[in-house]
Amino acid sequence: MQNSQPSNRLAYLALVAAILSLSFSAMFVRWADAPGPVTGFYRLFFSTLILLPFFARSIKKHNPISRANILFPVLAGIFTGFDFALWNTSLSYTTAANATLLGNTAPLWVALATWLVFQKHLSRGFWLGLAFTLSGALLVMGTDFLLHPQLGLGDLMAIGTGIFYAGTMLATQRSRTSMDTLTHIWLSGAFASLTLFLINLVLGFQFTGYSSQTYLVFLLSALVSQIIGYLSITYALGHLPAAIVSPTLIGQPIVTALLAIPLLAEIPTPFQAIGGLVALAGIYIINRSHSTENDQPAS
Repeated sequence: MQNSQPSNRLAYLALVAAILSLSFSAMFVRWADAPGPVTGFYRLFFSTLILLPFFARSIKKHNPISRANILFPVLAGIFTGFDFALWNTSLSYTTAANATLLGNTAPLWVALATWLVFQKHLSRGFWLGLAFTLSGALLVMGTDFLLHPQLGLGDLMAIGTGIFYAGTMLATQRSRTSMDTLTHIWLSGAFASLTLFLINLVLGFQFTGYSSQTYLVFLLSALVSQIIGYLSITYALGHLPAAIVSPTLIGQPIVTALLAIPLLAEIPTPFQAIGGLVALAGIYIINRSHSTENDQPAS
């Protein structure tokens, strides 16, 4: 029990790093003068190239990857590819608030899958914390959604993003039971790049001809949102269940709203400030519930 505490602390620190890194995702998509799926492809493609030498070195130190172990990284990559394609595109059809809010419904799908598919009991504290977290996120990023509740094409894309994001979380959690962080992140990133490459071919989008500033945004997106963000998430999922990691990442819309003040000159409303406090309270309840369950002796 004592040896697990330091790794849990590192896992929670990794979640903080993930939230900070991923909070720039919407800004990178808006700053890039390119279709959403193209931005998503280069984010994954550049990150995969950067991590290739480290991945090759890791493979030499560990045993070869078996066919059984590669299934879940492949699934995580495919889910991520469709996640990026839908969410990046949704920003062209709906507001950033709607896209961020609906794209972060992943905790709902993770909890339902954990409960219905994997038959895992979730405590009352978890459900209470989840309700607080989602309610707070709704206040922070959902003001426009409350005023205009009709679901358009972009909103439906963002909901689909939440479903694929949940699939990525669950597949990553299963993968991390038999695979180290770097190996998983590289394999899933490679298959996500391939998925987005095929999606862009089908949609007829060009891969070249963009400005140097846009390519710089692609690179920054790969370094910040993908490498730092997803390495942190993948590490956390190796020590914490997806039903805890996914709701905690709801903090991303809160940080995005704060970053938007100096970077986009967007001032949050009083309702958004209150929502941030409510969401943070929900995250605290969820994590406290998880810690209490782990401290209980096995029956």
